[in-house]
Amino acid sequence: MDIIPIPAHLIDEDKEQPRYQFDDEALQELMNSIGELGLLSPIKVRRTEGGRYKIIYGNRRYKACTALNLPTIPCIVSEATDEMEIYLEQIAENLTRQGFSPIEEAEAFNKLLTDPKFSSSIKYLSSKLGKPENYIKNKLDLLKFSPSVRQLISAGTEIKKGRLTEDQLMPLKDLPMEYRDSLALIMAEDEMAVTDVKRIARLFKDKEISDATKGKLLFKTGYQLLETWSTYEHNRKERAKNAVPKEEPYIAPESTAAGSGGSAIEPATAANVPDESDSPTRSAEPPKPRAKASPEAIQLALSGLAGLAESTPEPEDEELSSGSYVEDMLNLLLATLPAPSHLSPSDLPELEGVELQQFARDVDTLIADLEKHLAEWRSVKDNLTVRSTRA
Repeated sequence: MDIIPIPAHLIDEDKEQPRYQFDDEALQELMNSIGELGLLSPIKVRRTEGGRYKIIYGNRRYKACTALNLPTIPCIVSEATDEMEIYLEQIAENLTRQGFSPIEEAEAFNKLLTDPKFSSSIKYLSSKLGKPENYIKNKLDLLKFSPSVRQLISAGTEIKKGRLTEDQLMPLKDLPMEYRDSLALIMAEDEMAVTDVKRIARLFKDKEISDATKGKLLFKTGYQLLETWSTYEHNRKERAKNAVPKEEPYIAPESTAAGSGGSAIEPATAANVPDESDSPTRSAEPPKPRAKASPEAIQLALSGLAGLAESTPEPEDEELSSGSYVEDMLNLLLATLPAPSHLSPSDLPELEGVELQQFARDVDTLIADLEKHLAEWRSVKDNLTVRSTRA
């Protein structure tokens, strides 16, 4: 492979080559290097009419040499004439160079697939360029975005203000066009992390949220959208929790409980609840032992207790209303609520950011619910005391 010096004025740039974006700072660094050490890597050209040459690859080096007014440029002269092979060689060479942007790659792949003079396929490109088919497909997905978004796309994974990485854009690529570009610009402005972009994308993919609401959300900042997602997820979980049907807990048959050495929990019925005339207060009865409860039973108990204030009739004349709902709920809670245990700081989960904020909100919700439950059962206790006094 011969390297020959060719007069710079006889060399033409290839205006259709894949790479067209050149960073001014990087170009200046290259000029400094060539001015000090010379051009260490020759450019590759092919012959054209009139004794001229057209660049196959090395446009940036050509620009640096001409900016330095070098009379000749070291070149490798190729005898290739097939346009497809030349274009593939240009892509392959640029893939090894820094600064070849993802959008330049995407446009080059798209040209090979759609230009009639190439009419290639993803499978063929994958085999010729040594890139997985998914790699090529992901690059092509970048073309779904508008030109205003594309010009912000940069190589690498570093998140910068006013710029976008491929990883930031991938969660947004399947959103409707009316949300996709606007969200991409918001993500660029607020330097949103990839995990946060995924959460916001889920918000806009949720079919339960109306298009009108989604349209209004586009006026929020990235961090406000993240807070909206967090609140929405919290409310969704609460709705799902409250939607658990109130069913009677499973009570093992008496024979099974006796055979296993355990104790069955009897439901409160007229047959096993002492008459008030025999016992002035129920506090005289020995406390019932707590049975081990499954997580499902605990969830059932808490969901039932959450509706206690709404579902239990208001007592008349400060007396408890008739019926066994409160008794059943008491028996269920005694059987399912775990005994209090000390929680040390070392037991706390390793969380940060939005997940830590969500965990703190969940703890606040639990405390508030428990305080409401405590007030409700104290009211029950007070009414029992009033009843026993009147009796």
